[in-house]
Amino acid sequence: MHKINLWLDLTLLAVFLVIMSPSLTGIPWHEWLAVGLSVVAIIHLLLHWEWITRVGATFFRKIFHRSRMKFIVDAMLYVAFTLTMLSGLLISRRILPALGLQGSRNVAWRSLHDLTANLTLFLVGLHVALNWKWVTGMVGRYVLKPISGLRRIRKPIALISGHPHQRLMSKNQEVSQ
Repeated sequence: MHKINLWLDLTLLAVFLVIMSPSLTGIPWHEWLAVGLSVVAIIHLLLHWEWITRVGATFFRKIFHRSRMKFIVDAMLYVAFTLTMLSGLLISRRILPALGLQGSRNVAWRSLHDLTANLTLFLVGLHVALNWKWVTGMVGRYVLKPISGLRRIRKPIALISGHPHQRLMSKNQEVSQ
């Protein structure tokens, strides 16, 4: 389950960072990627639902604990993200017209969208920082360890195949022993 969470979280982060620069993707991709991001964010919430309910149930029992701070940041992130998606949908130039609807041209919605998107960016950074120990542990386990394991596999294969560099090292090791 940790492996799924890691790849889902890394995907969420990467797509979110791409979406934060509409000039990078253009408005159509910006909007459709945001819809896809919303779906993946809902999956993320469902995968973490047990933690959400457990910490939510004990929220007022323990005054000082790390999960309380994470819960507050995550709740704020949820609200900011939801407002960003809703305001983005209301000012949509591609998705709503594709559904036969007209997006709002109201400057207030655009301002709300920009404000909450920037707040979401800040809160995503805070969310990652609060979960940094988990992130580094999972990246180590599921990304770095498998990569370093490939090196261990290559060494015996090189020895068997008689790679010249490996034979030289083997002779040097014999001399030093």
